[in-house]
Amino acid sequence: MSGRDKDFDFEPVPGLPAPLPPGEEIVWQGKPNAMRLAREAFKINWILGYMLAIVVWRAGGAYADGGAGLMLATALPYAVLAAAGYGVVYFLAWAQARGSIYTITTARVIIKAGAALPVTYNIPFVRIATARLEVKPGGTGTIAMELTDGASISVLTLWPHLRPGFAKVTQPAFRCIDNAGAVARILADQAQAKLNEPRIAVAEPALGAAVAAE
Repeated sequence: MSGRDKDFDFEPVPGLPAPLPPGEEIVWQGKPNAMRLAREAFKINWILGYMLAIVVWRAGGAYADGGAGLMLATALPYAVLAAAGYGVVYFLAWAQARGSIYTITTARVIIKAGAALPVTYNIPFVRIATARLEVKPGGTGTIAMELTDGASISVLTLWPHLRPGFAKVTQPAFRCIDNAGAVARILADQAQAKLNEPRIAVAEPALGAAVAAE
C-alpha cells in the first residue's frame, strides 16, 4: 500500500491525487450518506437525546418552582442550545461526507478523507485480505477492508472512514454509503479479476548465453 498523499495539488479527477496509469479505469465513485454518517459516526441521536434530557430536567424544575410561565422561560434557551448543538454536529458530518470521495478502480481502492485537510489513501487489491459488508435498513451500509500483514493506517487521519466498533488493527472502510450491497459486488468482482490476472516473469539470460543482435 502506498503512503498517504496530501491533496493540496490540483486533482485531475475528483478523488484522485494523480492521473491513473494506462490501462487502469474508474469503475465506481461515491460518498458517505451525510445523515447516516451523522447518526453512526458522530452519534448525533445520542447527543440530541442527552441535550433534550437536560431541557426536560430544567423545565421540570422550573415548573415546580414557578408554574408554566417559568417553565417556558427556562426551557426555551436550553431548547435553542440543543437545536444549535444538533446543527453543529450535523454540519461536521455533512462537511466530512462532502469532502470525502470513495473510488474503486480496476486495480485498487482509493479513499479521499477529510474536509479541511484532505488525505488520500491508495490501497491496491493485493493489500486487502478480506472485506466485510454491513447493511442497514434502506440499503445504506459500510464496507470495511481488513489489510494484509504489514499494512497499517493511522486511526486519527482516517476517522471516520474506518470499521465501526473495536478492531485490533485499523480497517479502512467505505462508511455509510448508499446501495452498499451493489458496491460490495463491484469491489469483489474487480478485486477477483485483478488477482486472477496472469503474471509474466521475464527470465534473465543465463551467464555466458549468447544474445542475438537485431
